[in-house]
Amino acid sequence: MANMKKIGYYPGCSLHSTGLEYDMSTRKVCEILGVELAEIKDWVCCGSSPAHQSDELMSIALPAKNLAIAGKDPDIKEICAPCASCYSRLKAAQLRLTDDKMLRQVEEVIGEKYPDGLEVLHVLDLIMSIGAEAVEQKVVKPLNGLKVACYYGCLMTRPPKVTGKGNFENPLEMEEVMEALGAEPIDWNMKTFCCGASFALTETDVVLELTKKVLDDALVAGADVIAVGCPLCHANLDGRQGQINEKFGTNFNVPIFYFTELMGLAMGVDAREMGTLKHLTETEDFLKERALL
Repeated sequence: MANMKKIGYYPGCSLHSTGLEYDMSTRKVCEILGVELAEIKDWVCCGSSPAHQSDELMSIALPAKNLAIAGKDPDIKEICAPCASCYSRLKAAQLRLTDDKMLRQVEEVIGEKYPDGLEVLHVLDLIMSIGAEAVEQKVVKPLNGLKVACYYGCLMTRPPKVTGKGNFENPLEMEEVMEALGAEPIDWNMKTFCCGASFALTETDVVLELTKKVLDDALVAGADVIAVGCPLCHANLDGRQGQINEKFGTNFNVPIFYFTELMGLAMGVDAREMGTLKHLTETEDFLKERALL
């Protein structure tokens, strides 16, 4: 496609494994919108949650290494990180590296110069920079009547000192995108509530309770589906409904989509090309009922 905008792309570990649908749908949607995602060569893990709890220097050096690699390409001025945890770690590193002492230590660890001037974007930020009107122009299968609970979780908007978000408690960007697709975003209480994220491995019961609250509130508010922008949130909301049903005697069967999957569906991308049928909570019959498959 001619005149495509080139953006550095940092998929992180999840989008090459458990969040593969997020990666596939993000790439499809960006291609349709005229964005070239140039995956950063030889990227390394950002450290996610474990690093900053055990070694501050390493927690900054890991994302700084990725920024340094991206900075070597003179055509890359922005980096897109779809994973909310990766996005948060990259942004946190940028903030911490305004300290000269930390900057010198990190550059010694990574063995190269840390670049100035790179802008880190969540994929939702990237979509919003293109504009809801441009999104609407690419819609060929409007999601008419689909009631969507837009779920941001913790790290897409918080902490505001890191993300720079002004509307961190009540963000509305994903809702704007859903409206451009023809869907009906609902008003609900849990859009920035924590799902427990990776505590699912060590505090499973706590995570099941937190995730149940999110699912409960979405259904009470009338949602047909929940849209997310974080692979950790998707893993809990999509993958733990069976455990929640067993523990609490509930009967959850709520389709959980990455918001980029819903964009892809509305733009005419086959669900199979985005891995959407591989979700743990059933999606195939749901999509067929709505003529989206």
